[in-house]
Amino acid sequence: MRIGVIGTGRIGTIHANTLSRHRDVGSLILTDADPARAQELAHRLGETAAPGVEEIFRWGVDAVVITTATSAHAELIGRAARSGLPVFCEKPIALDLPGSLAAIAEVEAAGTVLQMGFQRRFDAGYTGAREAVRAGRLGRLHTVRALTSDQAPPDAAWLPLSGGLYRDTLIHDFDVLRWVTGREVTDVYAAGSDAGPRMFREAGDVGTAAALLTLDDGTLATLTATRMNGAGYDVRMELAGERDQIVVGLDDRTPIASTEPTGPPAADKPWSGFLERFGPAYEAELNAFVEVVRGERANPCDGREALQALRVAEACELSRRERRPVHLAEIPGGTSPGLA
Repeated sequence: MRIGVIGTGRIGTIHANTLSRHRDVGSLILTDADPARAQELAHRLGETAAPGVEEIFRWGVDAVVITTATSAHAELIGRAARSGLPVFCEKPIALDLPGSLAAIAEVEAAGTVLQMGFQRRFDAGYTGAREAVRAGRLGRLHTVRALTSDQAPPDAAWLPLSGGLYRDTLIHDFDVLRWVTGREVTDVYAAGSDAGPRMFREAGDVGTAAALLTLDDGTLATLTATRMNGAGYDVRMELAGERDQIVVGLDDRTPIASTEPTGPPAADKPWSGFLERFGPAYEAELNAFVEVVRGERANPCDGREALQALRVAEACELSRRERRPVHLAEIPGGTSPGLA
């Protein structure tokens, strides 16, 4: 199997490393907007660098992995679909709903595969939570609390390109909330704060956000995110039911300290970022993609699934701007794929 990797930044490098050592992947062709970066990575991995995207398609590959800037995702997904190629793409499909819907339409018209990169679906903690909920261990689920806190903000120049805190960061929580609970979001109420560094205000973004979500069975979920959590990278989900309560992301590296006299000590080596925290999950999702391409398993996260997470993000952004509750029915693209 020959796979083209378009984009060799941080996550592209991670994915290229995973694929290069995969027993079922014979070779890679790497390309990047910075050709020297792609060439350096190709040399290090013993793979081939291409001068541009055109060569990826012209030289012939069996599948494509897209890890470029978000603004290029939809066009590249469409290009691969028209070429009959299966695609793995980092989230999101596009920064807006029309672009996402157009790309999905191309994939569906071509009958090809689009697997989206929501790596938390492959994390052991979230998988365990899904199994506990589906097995009825918690009884009737009534409350979910989730958070994603980055240790340090991204570069100021990148903020205007990110899509904002809901679409860029909390979208992972929106997706995994649906995946773990098997329920759909019906209503949201969201707020954000741009207090702190001026770059958030200049980008029209917020540095901290919160949202209250109502699920279709009446479960309430609160989600928070921040770009500036100095203690470390913190991603958790608590699920409380009438019978039991569980938590994802609580271990000896969780960057939180107890004020109780008998509480656990602060982490000696707190998580520093998403690549470290979710390293095994990133590898597992690429292994799954190879199995999908080989016809050995069903697509674990298609474009329609990713669309639902984006719709929740869009609803939260609308709620924040207009300071009102938003029904998901107000957001286009509402036909749900259903969650098994």
